[in-house]
Amino acid sequence: MRLGEFLINRNYITEQQLIEVLEFQLGIPHIQLYRQKIDPKVINLIPQRLAEQHQVLPVRTEGNKLILAMADPLDYFAIDELRMSTGLRIEPTIAARDELQRAIKRYYGLQESVEQISQILQNREIEEARPQTREDDDSPVVKTVNQIIIQAVQIGASDIHIDPQEDSLRIRYRVDGVMRTERSLPPHMQSVIIARVKIMANLNVAERRLPQDGRVEMDIEFRKVDIRISTLPTIHGEKVVMRVLDLGSALTDIEKLGLSEHNLGLFMKGIQGAHGVVLITGPTGSGKTTTLYSALSRLNHEDVNIITIEDPVEYQLQGINQVQVNPVTGLSFARGLRAILRQDPNIVMIGEIRDVETAEIAVRAAMTGHMVLSTLHTNSAVNAITRLIDMGVEPFLVSSSVNSIVAQRLVRRVCPSCSVAYSPSEDERKLFEAHGFEAQTLKKGQGCAECGRSGYRGRLAIHEILTLDDTLRSMILQKRPDSDYRAYALTQSYVPLVKDGLAKAAAGYTTLSEIFRVIGNES
Repeated sequence: MRLGEFLINRNYITEQQLIEVLEFQLGIPHIQLYRQKIDPKVINLIPQRLAEQHQVLPVRTEGNKLILAMADPLDYFAIDELRMSTGLRIEPTIAARDELQRAIKRYYGLQESVEQISQILQNREIEEARPQTREDDDSPVVKTVNQIIIQAVQIGASDIHIDPQEDSLRIRYRVDGVMRTERSLPPHMQSVIIARVKIMANLNVAERRLPQDGRVEMDIEFRKVDIRISTLPTIHGEKVVMRVLDLGSALTDIEKLGLSEHNLGLFMKGIQGAHGVVLITGPTGSGKTTTLYSALSRLNHEDVNIITIEDPVEYQLQGINQVQVNPVTGLSFARGLRAILRQDPNIVMIGEIRDVETAEIAVRAAMTGHMVLSTLHTNSAVNAITRLIDMGVEPFLVSSSVNSIVAQRLVRRVCPSCSVAYSPSEDERKLFEAHGFEAQTLKKGQGCAECGRSGYRGRLAIHEILTLDDTLRSMILQKRPDSDYRAYALTQSYVPLVKDGLAKAAAGYTTLSEIFRVIGNES
């Protein structure tokens, strides 16, 4: 083993430190591959077999010189073999091993399939390129779509966007709530890629003028993945969005949701009541469903009957009766909920309260001795009270049925591999002091191969929990404004979102910019 590898294995130094020393000692520059836009023609200079064998990636050519990213720039056998293979003079650069492996997968993974599809299309054999069955795994189109999905699962993307543009087909992933472009494909591949996705989801391949929805389950790296597929006609063709649900990581312990000790106590008290409504609020993509499922898992015992009604059923829970809304057959939330209440449930979970009929049945169910869990799209916990009344639910029903309201957002977590401590600025210090915190040091990510150079890896939730007491219930009967509810709540056990977020930033879990990115001006 080389000395550098030995020191990394023993955790005496990091790979980044080794690269910096080699760069200084050997005079070989360090290259950051995530910053490079590499031409597919350059990739074709070195076969995939050699790239994987020697852990190298061609970056660009300069005259008769090939700039090569290498994990080991002193591997002279590799340099000689590649010089003879390409006929070019090799100039090595140093790249981090993990980053290099990811880049090789990224550039070579799709390249072969893309070229095969282009070749078929150029020969005008479009029908040959279009897969007719799901099992046709040797088709280059099938390989390309599968590689797009596999890469999304590997990097933890929640959504895959296939965007038709005038001059290209963009593949974009949403990772930790933020969009990033992964690669661009030639525009002539659009029809066969989208046809393949539609066939996977049993959609009508010939229908290009109307939106369609479907789903498919796949086994990827020994994990079950559920993919929701949505198509939308645009001026440049159909846009496809695939929502990726990793069924293996669906259930999260309540303790791992990121609730502070104070909020965890309030939440547990809310869901363990004998009856009443507990609402989880927040915008789309704020983790409401995960929180609901975590609560159901905790409440799931043999001595209780739990029934859910959802649109769609996102994760299947053992021992719980789950009902899928079906507008085609007339099974709406309201109709399904009425039927559920005749099934002797202890706990009812409603995927989302969308209309006054569903809301009224939910609050009346809570008043007749059922525990009801549901979600609502509002910006804060306090807003949920006014929203229910605005929907048409009588104030006396709201005040007598709702136990607690949880508002939550997801913020990106500082990458543990590249986080560094820094002293807060004067403005940051004042902000913390205004909310009763003292922060001597904060943390931020510098960006590394582990986090895709973003400085963030993974997400955690920030919360606010409003518990209704007798005073708040009487205020609801008087239909007081939101500001009054909030002012009173602040004198009680209510911790607003911004304060919970600042506590997590002060503890080094996230950054101030992330807190205000998701909260906006609500604080």
